[in-house]
Amino acid sequence: MLRPVVTATLLAGTLDLLSAFVFQGAVVSVLRSVASGPFGGEIAGGAAGAPLGVLTHFAIMTVMVAAYMYAAARVPALNQNWVVSGLAYGVALWIVMYWVVLPLRFESYQTPHEALPIAKQLFSHCLLVGLPIAWVASRRPPRGLRRI
Repeated sequence: MLRPVVTATLLAGTLDLLSAFVFQGAVVSVLRSVASGPFGGEIAGGAAGAPLGVLTHFAIMTVMVAAYMYAAARVPALNQNWVVSGLAYGVALWIVMYWVVLPLRFESYQTPHEALPIAKQLFSHCLLVGLPIAWVASRRPPRGLRRI
């Protein structure tokens, strides 16, 4: 199960970062913002901020991927309908990130209510994260046919 997790993490994580860079327009500030979650503003604002942001981003993505892979290995319908499953997982990830994680971590965080920011976030989470994760998971052989 390690290879699909690594593959999906690298694929979805890279696409998600690229979309953040395009939508935000500032690579270093995006990465520092990601790093500020677990490391705080002082560390994230320094020279280590961007590399820590990359590591943090891919660590979070690994958890997202592993959770989906675990579910997909046990619920065959997720793999049979991977497009619908991936889009739904993207929506679920968006809800968790923007309505739970960010407001809990950052007291001043305001969940967007305008159409354009929400559309950008859903585009990234559904098409660039959920779909690639579900696609990679759907390519795994069924449980009984996997090599140990």
